[in-house]
Amino acid sequence: MIELVRTNDAVTISFVQSLLRDSGIDCFVADENMSVLDGSIGVLPRRIMIAEDDLKEARELMTAAGIANEIRQK
Repeated sequence: MIELVRTNDAVTISFVQSLLRDSGIDCFVADENMSVLDGSIGVLPRRIMIAEDDLKEARELMTAAGIANEIRQK
């Protein structure tokens, strides 16, 4: 799996998950339960992980949706 997005923004996480799943791209939100450690204040970012084979399609999808700035750069 490869990291596509890293953010503290719950709305962005939800939107990206929706885009990916609607396009048939499986994703996993890593660190989703880390709020136990940060007291639910959102300090620790969540990561959206996808299969490396889906990276090109996911990048194109996010660019078309106007959120290319959220794509994690290596």
